[in-house]
Amino acid sequence: MITKLNLASKPFRNRTLPYLLALFLLAFATAGTIISFAQLSSINQQAESARKSIEENEAELKKIKGDGEKVQQQLTPEQRSLLIASHKLVANKTFGWSRLFADLEQILPGGVSVSRISIQNVYQDGDKTKAELDFGVLSRDYQNVITMIDNMNSSRIFQAELRGQDRQKTERTTYTEYSMKLIYSPNYSTAPTEREVDVVQGGTQ
Repeated sequence: MITKLNLASKPFRNRTLPYLLALFLLAFATAGTIISFAQLSSINQQAESARKSIEENEAELKKIKGDGEKVQQQLTPEQRSLLIASHKLVANKTFGWSRLFADLEQILPGGVSVSRISIQNVYQDGDKTKAELDFGVLSRDYQNVITMIDNMNSSRIFQAELRGQDRQKTERTTYTEYSMKLIYSPNYSTAPTEREVDVVQGGTQ
């Protein structure tokens, strides 16, 4: 009696194919694993290199800051004052005097003339450069000065604050010098007109 019957014409012909396929898949998985570990190792090395570079930069910055503080401590009061004045001078060079004169020409009413302008501070407020000025004007009419201050404060370019007044008398006339704190915020979105440039050039000659 036959208990096992194989009707195939060539029985068990592809017996090794499943083994080959399994070996191929195993080799492919092994190669993928090796590549992944290699990439992970490379990433870890890059991260470690970046961390060391950051630490070195921070140490260098700390050293430079410490050296700067030592230099500051070694300066005499006169040298510190000179250093501060030098920084202010650099800031003042970025200040637009021509633009200031042109803007003032548009604001000043008749009967008011500028007696002095000196820069107290130049600083950055957001994306705008502002200047704090010690400002003085001469006038015989107090109302003209009030009109000028109102015009300044509504211009969005100047912020004026009256600080004091000094009445002076000569043989010909009597006038008053008004002192004020002025914050100037130049608007560089528009260039000065030709008339403004002519006024500035004529006033500085």
